[in-house]
Amino acid sequence: MFSLFKKFKEGLAKTVTAIASRTHGLFGGRKIDAASIGELEDALYTADFGVETTAEIVAEIREAYRRDKELQGRQAAEIGAAVLRRVLAGSAGTLERGVPRSNPLVIAIIGVNGSGKTTTCAKLGWRLKQEGLAVMLAAADTFRAAAVEQLRTWAQRLDLAIVAGHPGADAASVAFDAWRAAKARGCDVLIVDTAGRLHTKDNLMGELAKIRRVLQKNDPAAPQHRWLVVDGTLGANSIEQARVFHQSFGLTGLVVTKLDGTSRGGALVGIYRQLKIPIYFLGLGEQAEDLQPFNVDNYVNAVFGLEGQNDQERSP
Repeated sequence: MFSLFKKFKEGLAKTVTAIASRTHGLFGGRKIDAASIGELEDALYTADFGVETTAEIVAEIREAYRRDKELQGRQAAEIGAAVLRRVLAGSAGTLERGVPRSNPLVIAIIGVNGSGKTTTCAKLGWRLKQEGLAVMLAAADTFRAAAVEQLRTWAQRLDLAIVAGHPGADAASVAFDAWRAAKARGCDVLIVDTAGRLHTKDNLMGELAKIRRVLQKNDPAAPQHRWLVVDGTLGANSIEQARVFHQSFGLTGLVVTKLDGTSRGGALVGIYRQLKIPIYFLGLGEQAEDLQPFNVDNYVNAVFGLEGQNDQERSP
């Protein structure tokens, strides 16, 4: 059977390796001492777990070491994992299933250029299609001509339905037409690739608001989901980006991408801790199947080098 934990372990390998190298393999079996706790603290900071989370993990390990000078690295890992599970409790987003609906469920995918937003739309569409859902893509990132062609290419490769306007077309109009097409074809889900520019640009926020207003002309509840795609390699810098989008657009979820290419895999903890936006998916590689539903246990166990206790695949 496909091992979801293995996918997490491989996708977070750079983060895990960085922690192991900085702590000289602390979790590999050696005993804890004061120096190794300091090494772990530095490693967690470097991996962007943030001041609060790092302090909580280190404080509990220090207290355990104070009580037991024979404390092993494996025991320290289990303590750290327990703290991280507590911090991330309730963070895994869940898509509603089996809800009768007369209109397609709309997921608006938001993010700056380079975050992996467009490829995430395609991978998400493929994943939902594998679950038996009828999916349509809307190539509404018309500001960047390459985004439209990129999504078309992915749609062709993955055999996904798509509505796309020409480069420079009004993004909201593309979203409107795509909704109508999805409704006419009886699609379960419409995934809208929205415009991608810097989050500091007022015209981007205005365009996102327009897409939302136009979709609501078809369905007052749309878009039911508004997910921000965050580049995991940005580390803690992604928190401010998420905050700005959340204030302007009311985010309902996060997708954190490119975690396979960074040693700063703790950044998603800081984002959730500060904004309490649920995390739906992680990008753990380049292939369609590498977009994986976020699972707290598998994430925590991978980070601390523990074998998965909850190794069954779960869809959000």
